[in-house]
Amino acid sequence: MAAPVSLCHVACCANRAGGGAVSWGRRGLLAFGSCRDVVLYQPAARRTVAALRGHTGRVNCVRWVRRRGGATETELVSGGSDKQLILWEVEWKRSLVKSVTLEGHTEAVCAVDAVYQSDEPDLDLLIASAASDSTVRIWSRHGSEAKCIDILQFGNGFVMDVSLSFLPVPILACGGDDCKIHLFIQQSSQFQKTLVLPGHEDWIRGIEWAVCDEDLFLASCAQDCLIRIWKVCMKSKESSETEDYSIRLKENVFTVKVVTLESVLAGHENWVYAVHWQPSFTKGGSIQQPMRILSASMDKTVILWEPDKESGVWLEQVRVGEVGGNTLGFFDCQFSPDGSMIIAHAFHGAFHLWKQSSVNKKEWTPDVVISGHFNSVEDVKWDPEGEFIISVGLDQTTRLFAPWKRKHETEVTWHEIARPQVHGYDMRCLAMIGRFQFVSGADEKVLRVFRAPKNFIENFSNITGIPVEKLALHALCNSHSSELPEGATVPALGLSNKAVFEGDMPAQPAEDEETFNTISNQYPEIYFQPLILTEPPPEDHLLQNTLWPEIQKLYGHGYEIFCVACNNSNTLIASACKASKKEHAAIILWSTTSWKKLQSLSFHNLTVTQLAFSPNDQFLLAVSRDRNWSLWRKQDSSESGPVFSCCAYTDKNTAVHSRIIWSCDWTPDSKYFVTGSRDKKVIIWGQCDLSMPAEGNIPDSIKPCSTVLDAMDSVTAVSISHVLTPDGRYIVAVGLENGKIILYTWKQSGQEPALADWTKCVEMDNSQSHALAVKRLCWRHHEGRAGHNDQKNSEWLQLASCGADHCVKIFNVNRFAL
Repeated sequence: MAAPVSLCHVACCANRAGGGAVSWGRRGLLAFGSCRDVVLYQPAARRTVAALRGHTGRVNCVRWVRRRGGATETELVSGGSDKQLILWEVEWKRSLVKSVTLEGHTEAVCAVDAVYQSDEPDLDLLIASAASDSTVRIWSRHGSEAKCIDILQFGNGFVMDVSLSFLPVPILACGGDDCKIHLFIQQSSQFQKTLVLPGHEDWIRGIEWAVCDEDLFLASCAQDCLIRIWKVCMKSKESSETEDYSIRLKENVFTVKVVTLESVLAGHENWVYAVHWQPSFTKGGSIQQPMRILSASMDKTVILWEPDKESGVWLEQVRVGEVGGNTLGFFDCQFSPDGSMIIAHAFHGAFHLWKQSSVNKKEWTPDVVISGHFNSVEDVKWDPEGEFIISVGLDQTTRLFAPWKRKHETEVTWHEIARPQVHGYDMRCLAMIGRFQFVSGADEKVLRVFRAPKNFIENFSNITGIPVEKLALHALCNSHSSELPEGATVPALGLSNKAVFEGDMPAQPAEDEETFNTISNQYPEIYFQPLILTEPPPEDHLLQNTLWPEIQKLYGHGYEIFCVACNNSNTLIASACKASKKEHAAIILWSTTSWKKLQSLSFHNLTVTQLAFSPNDQFLLAVSRDRNWSLWRKQDSSESGPVFSCCAYTDKNTAVHSRIIWSCDWTPDSKYFVTGSRDKKVIIWGQCDLSMPAEGNIPDSIKPCSTVLDAMDSVTAVSISHVLTPDGRYIVAVGLENGKIILYTWKQSGQEPALADWTKCVEMDNSQSHALAVKRLCWRHHEGRAGHNDQKNSEWLQLASCGADHCVKIFNVNRFAL
């Protein structure tokens, strides 16, 4: 039988760290730091392979340990803000074998490099690490033991990057904030400073060695916008009486005999953060080092440099990058092992991947790559049909992920295909209003409602393989007009996504038509350009061309919006804001037809943390920071709309929870609801039925009908599946503050007190769970897996989760194995 839980998709991005946060190994695995994890991603298969967890702070630098002779790597080293380095060993099946922690730095580690000292089976490893404590530490690993063998002090200065190589003794290059490159050579196990290379006029951000025949080349980049290439070679025996491997300055001469400045590359217009050589390869039994360099800069470009074959002058061969959008340039870049692909990661963590054309070698085209939030993800929801998910986060974006179904291929991979909202406030919550409409709340007093444009529906159909006629029917059901906008754009200095209709877009001039380059042409009012996509879009397209138009603002709350919910018939929205007084903690009900305020429900004294409508739409449940819950029942509809009245609640005398209640959810039959709290308790309450009195004191029927489940850590999210187990038990997912997700089943035992009603089925391991608190859990309402067409009698369910570790995850859960 298949495993009960498997990871279907992980949406994440690289940390906002300088050069060195990304490393592409010869096996084709891209390693990068995402929050506290080291993520292994396979660009060729477009899937995440593993997440290595061991750091307790942000991962700042990652480096595969290159083998001599071009063999594939099995080890990588990472450094983090937790002041430690971790050496990971990963076997061929891409699972972690073991890890060794190196402790000694007193501040965050910002750069790392490692080389093997021999080719023997028992490989000795030399590691260099730079940290914010103004030191560079040299570590030696022999067997399973690692120790610090040298500490290089830099006074009050900082080293930004380090690189190790052999001449043939180990040589270390350090570049830092003194604008100089410091070269150290190992002599009798200690590293001695041999030479200082001046030249750069600002902080040095990246350095890397490359071995070419008998010579060493060092590439360096700095905040002076320049790249320098240095050539280092050994002294010949004829030039000295004794064999001497040290590098010395020739007296009274301005040039250095064994270190020469090969070239200065000027092409970037802003700080250059990273420079990397193309990886060497084996050809005819010898190692070949391609003379190609890749550089990444804050000027939003990545440049590939290569010497001219005739003159030997280094020239810019390819320039790629991003145009427009609220982006701030690139932090790091890497070649693929064969040099046919290049990847760069931007200031906001987004990856950009370019692939070399097989026909025209100078043509590089964008390719599909992993993407995700770059800050805590606060909420995630499935669409009612279960075909995509939408998430919101503190990175001020709303992102839509969907399965990419390719023709003639059985494998389905998930990707970000739209970014409906790029906001100016941190996002907090969202609720789906039907299939192609949602309402979101941020750290502002206004709720905003968005509707999918025509261009999104067409592209969603192309990518997921769902017929556009079926999708258009859903879209028009939510629309008062048969005319849908093409897309949306954000005006200058604006926060609202303005709808763009077909007549609003400027006509494209003909090729032979003469155009005058006026100011209005340089800065157009509408940046949206409709594109027909057949694959997930790249980052620059996501930023500008996938926004959804904002159709309504809902005013009424006095403080920042904290939670929102929509009923299952898509007629009512309930919302609440941050509050420290009863008058501000009221729940507001809104109509989705008139967008007017229907009712204000006042009960709680502090912030309402989550709202949930029952599946039959007869009840509204609210849980709060005041440690109580309240249940509201729908009354007979009046002319002004439905009216809700409080029919049950807990107070300080009847409360079971002793800390903030973070989350709640309903069983699919609307009989029971579950609450999860910071006091580590999960409780199911019931039964709720329509025979309950509409008003008055708390009825005796609403009381705990389960034993109190101790989750062993603060409960931050709960969700109940709409599909039961084969033996009729409810499936309850519980998310904890430590990042763990645990699956339970529950069934009322019929005994007083209820015994053995909870069954723990699966506790997800570190590679599956989150690194920080789980913020929200959401089950797909249908059987089967999105994009697989296996709805009928399927064994599979899908669970979406999001967390403070910047990740959105989708799990496949086998309900027959629970």
